[in-house]
Amino acid sequence: MSQGLKQIHHIEFVVGNAKQASYFYRQGFGFDQVAYRGPETGCPDRVSYLLKQNDIGLILTTPLRHDDPLSTWLMLHGDGVRDIAFEVEDIEGVYDQAVSNGARSFCAPKTVSDGQGAIKMAAIHTYGETLHTFVQRDGYDGFLPGFEAAEIKGRSTGLQFVDHVVGNLPDRQMEKWVAWYDRTLGLSKFVSYDDKDISTEYTALRSTVVASKDRKIKFPLNEPAAGKKKSQIQEYIDANLTAGVQHLAFNTDNILETIKALRENGVDFLPVPEGYYDDVWERVGVVQEDKSKVKDLRILVDRDDAGYLLQLFTRPLQDRPTFFIEIIQRSGSDSFGKGNFKALFETIEQEQTLRGNL
Repeated sequence: MSQGLKQIHHIEFVVGNAKQASYFYRQGFGFDQVAYRGPETGCPDRVSYLLKQNDIGLILTTPLRHDDPLSTWLMLHGDGVRDIAFEVEDIEGVYDQAVSNGARSFCAPKTVSDGQGAIKMAAIHTYGETLHTFVQRDGYDGFLPGFEAAEIKGRSTGLQFVDHVVGNLPDRQMEKWVAWYDRTLGLSKFVSYDDKDISTEYTALRSTVVASKDRKIKFPLNEPAAGKKKSQIQEYIDANLTAGVQHLAFNTDNILETIKALRENGVDFLPVPEGYYDDVWERVGVVQEDKSKVKDLRILVDRDDAGYLLQLFTRPLQDRPTFFIEIIQRSGSDSFGKGNFKALFETIEQEQTLRGNL
């Protein structure tokens, strides 16, 4: 475990209307709404809905007052991820290690309790206006203090856990944050891609993945690279006004069923270029899945030395071209679809052109 990080505990979004966002993630992605925190539960200034699907926990939070700092956050960035929270065993050790190695504190360790018991929480700032909260459960039975059961079932789409979380950074900031994660949280460099790996005729980016030793936590960090036109990373930075979380990748062990269900639910995916399947099987080789179904569902496929993966990306989930979701199934592969970068970039460039942002 890297510096005491066990796993991702939850991911918190700040949204303009948490009630409607909860409906969207339930109906589109099949999450269950399991708990609520708000004025009725003793939290007068904010509402939060807790959504779960297998090992994925999402909190959707909306500020209720104009003078809440989250209202300013929303105005600047729009709906998006504010907090990637970790479960830890020794919160003082993790927090002290991070802060003594250059992390900026957001909240020192404190005890938070309700009728079900108590937990310890602390938080630090990371890139942009994103946080990392640390949660030490100490046998606490619930999810987080202050939440009360408010169950509405969704129809599961087979999403299992958070495979990775991708951050977008301004130009020439990537190496700084790679070093920061290593120094503060013990997430070390796993793999990197330069602008020769990830480029088209017009745009390019650089990416480095930091990860825990057990690979339970994987954070690709992207920055724009020089090209003839504006990189998708720069478009994100312009729309978000700073660095931030570009996408979450949700793992499934049956991507054919998951994508079929998501498409039926109306989830909007990026199109796959027409010629993509002309040579993909020569490049990838044998897969267990029905190739005709992979093509019909417009799923991307790639292989590395350890195996293969299948993946697909939604369009942005809000009107700004910022946050989106990736669905991924791994069959041995522990990489990130390098063979799909060019096809993906060409599609994104088409979307940028439609927005007038290329």
